[in-house]
Amino acid sequence: MAEPVLSMSGIRKAYGSVRVLEEVGLRLEPGEVRCLAGENGSGKSTLIKILSGVVPADEGTVSIGGRTIAGDARAAIAAGLSVIYQDFSLFPNLTVAENIALLKSTAARERWHRARADRRLAEETLARMGVDIDPATLVELLPVASKQLVAIARALANDARVIVMDEPTTALTRSEVARLAGIVSALKAQGVAFLFVSHKTEEVFAFCDTITVLRDGRVVADGTAAEFDGARLGREMTGRAVETQRIERAPAPQAPPFLVARGLSRRGDYAGIDLDLRPGEVVSLVGLLGSGRTELALSLFGMVSPDEGRIEVDGRPVHFPSAIDAMAAGIAYVPEDRLTEGLFLDQPIADNINVATLSSGFLSRAALKRRAVEAVKRLRIKTPGVEPNVATLSGGNQQRVVLARWMERSPRLMILNGPTVGVDIGSKREIHEILLALSRAGTAVLVVTDDIGEALALSDRILVMVKGRVTGAFDAAEIEEDRLYAEVTKEARA
Repeated sequence: MAEPVLSMSGIRKAYGSVRVLEEVGLRLEPGEVRCLAGENGSGKSTLIKILSGVVPADEGTVSIGGRTIAGDARAAIAAGLSVIYQDFSLFPNLTVAENIALLKSTAARERWHRARADRRLAEETLARMGVDIDPATLVELLPVASKQLVAIARALANDARVIVMDEPTTALTRSEVARLAGIVSALKAQGVAFLFVSHKTEEVFAFCDTITVLRDGRVVADGTAAEFDGARLGREMTGRAVETQRIERAPAPQAPPFLVARGLSRRGDYAGIDLDLRPGEVVSLVGLLGSGRTELALSLFGMVSPDEGRIEVDGRPVHFPSAIDAMAAGIAYVPEDRLTEGLFLDQPIADNINVATLSSGFLSRAALKRRAVEAVKRLRIKTPGVEPNVATLSGGNQQRVVLARWMERSPRLMILNGPTVGVDIGSKREIHEILLALSRAGTAVLVVTDDIGEALALSDRILVMVKGRVTGAFDAAEIEEDRLYAEVTKEARA
């Protein structure tokens, strides 16, 4: 066999008595795209940290291009490794050229900024990718898809031989994903290898040549992508069969709406929104980034104020000057970014669950702990207890903590913005089942998402939002995926 560009063998890692990785190995050939698959908590993040030299392995070896890397991030970069995280780790106040050149300049220990050289490097690298982005543009002004391309260009400018992409398509539309796939394919032909971490099954097969599956810190499956299908991939990741189709349910009850919006408008965000949210029903609001979906959700929760229109709760006009007022009316909101907006990462799991139901006066620590323990059991949160900080949990379990917090308030309307972003396939299905059960217990559920598969699997009714307006309403059990995709992407084609 040819010399691999990346080789990891016998990797072991433990934190105290908790074994995170056990005898893990993988190899990557030039021009190969390998998927590293696994549930949250399977050990993927730790393995990437060991690969990038951020965390040392307890045992095992890592080599890139024949050079052994032992817990040395600078050596890993010099050997040709680049990791592109979900947030891209770009500097928003610097230009495209400055961001692209920064890694190479840092690795070379350059002391002076050279604007002309940086621009020339950026132009050459973007041309290599076939991408047209002005190197003088500030990164903060770029759309998400372009930021990702800049992150890839930064890696290539530093002569990257292996690029690790962590959930690279989370915030991209389908057309942007297709463009990314084309760029990856072109770079493969140039000998660049990719380690692709994703929870989206369909994109694993669109991008990847080979697949390595981790479960509980061990490699449980390894082979070509042709040896897998969606069912096998889900089964290997979770250890059980995972349903991916629409959840069967009885029809939603025809109850009077809990919340009604009429003519709701906010200049620059959305206009003329009519909305009925009923107890016992799951409604998905589906739209691309920038469609106004998040701004509308925030208006229903009192975070931003509409300029026109009215909102009624139980048939009575209401006004929400703040989120506190919306909460008092029985509304809960799970934000899009749970890490920065939804959780206190350095606080215990119990405190994160109880914070939304604390009241003034005497607080019983024992009672609060009992309440948190019961919530952990009810939502099947995987944790040894409620005392550890919530940062120690996997992404899917962190999302369940946010759900548990709001469910403790017994809300009449639960608004969820991107409820399963970054969540593995098994946890995603379980979160959907939790939300459906919550709705059938009498809560109105509004899911704000750009994930068409999620909307079809979870919803009773789907509303499509394009350029700030609701352009269609559909029965989720009847509309086909291609038709829904066409409705949602009118924005991109207009």
